[in-house]
Amino acid sequence: MVEEVQKHSVHTLVFRSLKRTHDMFVSDHAKPISADEKSYKLKMNVKLQTEYSPVLHMPILKEIKEKCAQSYNHGHYTINQGQEPEYVITGTHPYPSGPGVALTADTQVQKMPSEASSRALALIVPPSKARQEATHTAASVADIHRQAGIPERSQPPVSSMSLLEAGGTKNSSQIARRLPTMPKPQWHPPWKLYRVISGHLGWVRCLAVEPGNQWFVTGSADRTIKIWDLASGKLKLSLTGHISTVRGVAVSSRSPYLFSCGEDKQVKCWDLEYNKVIRHYHGHLSAVYGLDLHPTIDVLITCGRDSTARVWDIRTKANVHTLSGHTNTVATVKCQAGEPQIITGSHDTTIRLWDLVAGKTRVTLTNHKKSVRSLILHPRQYTFASGSPDNIKQWKCPDGVFIQNLPGHNAIINTLSVNSDGVLVSGADNGTMHLWDWRTGYNFQRIHAAVQPGSLDSESGIFACTFDQSESRLLTAEADKTIKVYKEDDMATEETHPVNWKPEIIKRKRF
Repeated sequence: MVEEVQKHSVHTLVFRSLKRTHDMFVSDHAKPISADEKSYKLKMNVKLQTEYSPVLHMPILKEIKEKCAQSYNHGHYTINQGQEPEYVITGTHPYPSGPGVALTADTQVQKMPSEASSRALALIVPPSKARQEATHTAASVADIHRQAGIPERSQPPVSSMSLLEAGGTKNSSQIARRLPTMPKPQWHPPWKLYRVISGHLGWVRCLAVEPGNQWFVTGSADRTIKIWDLASGKLKLSLTGHISTVRGVAVSSRSPYLFSCGEDKQVKCWDLEYNKVIRHYHGHLSAVYGLDLHPTIDVLITCGRDSTARVWDIRTKANVHTLSGHTNTVATVKCQAGEPQIITGSHDTTIRLWDLVAGKTRVTLTNHKKSVRSLILHPRQYTFASGSPDNIKQWKCPDGVFIQNLPGHNAIINTLSVNSDGVLVSGADNGTMHLWDWRTGYNFQRIHAAVQPGSLDSESGIFACTFDQSESRLLTAEADKTIKVYKEDDMATEETHPVNWKPEIIKRKRF
């Protein structure tokens, strides 16, 4: 027997539904759980150890250690230091003594900060821009110290509540953060073309200046290596031996040797006393695109289309290391005495910093989006730059920390060069050459030299560029089969060629 379901009016059913909904939400499940101070301190302790443990051993900033002249009179806590402006720290705004009480002179309450909390607030509100800049990087660590209840190394323990008592907020450490502004670039005189040297029968692919600054050497697609007098630009010597395009040349500062590499897979060592090849370095499986010499030890590093860079002992011709890891052609390699001793750039868009002793990658930089065809080390700073069609990027050694982008040279950048004055030169496949101020990334000059008579306009391309040892001449190897020599314009002044610079807030890219 089926039991009959009692029928109710719509009115009754709606009210029952409303009651159920009310019962369900009356407890307010969305209300946040009340904070547990013990668990919060534990959480902040764990965060401190996991995220900041590598820097906890570092000394605290010098500015925070300095003891300021302090005076505490009648509820006012004052800091005086030299000529810097004073900051008087007072209590909270007056507030009524209870709910519903009118705020009058008799009923108002004003809580004064404790000595510890006012000291903390004095450190959070820095008295000068210099201190502001010095302390803003360490503020977050100090905050976490305070939140976790751990005593800081330079001041008494201060909790977040005492900060609030002092009229501050938990985010008050970030108030002093300065907006990034573009610094004014240094003025550099413009460069002008003053000599065109012709003699090669093919594209000039590479060049190098010898350490004595008497001559320079070029390698070409006509399979020859030519040595030229730097002062007069006259041809001194031609070396033949490669059976394909010569892609890299380097002159040793430690011995009378010239090294060359080419698309014939060969790496040769030439004795310049006899002008003959004395050593071959066999091992590359395809074209060799670049080489560099270690400045302090007898080691040669080459790179090529077989996606490897190889480290050779110059004397024994032994392949000491094969640096594998890149997944495409390694287009450029640079070597320095400090770490990382070897840096490579590849068509797989990455830059790798290598440990020479272990023969393994230290760091892989993946910031570029297109092939990296050129690298350059700064002669004085511990930094380097990389060139790619998407951007020129500057990096800090030894870990490859990103410094800044130099955007604007929208072409395939084949070569980079920099001198001690901070002039960075980028040469591109379309024949354009941009000159930059290294520190600020300001593009102060753009050059597009005409091709030599008889060449097509499409043969306008720069494959290599370098400064001579005096840094007063800039040499470029070009696709119109010439070497072009530039020098600074002696007649230029800051009035005739002013820096077209507008101070503006810039948003630096993070990659």
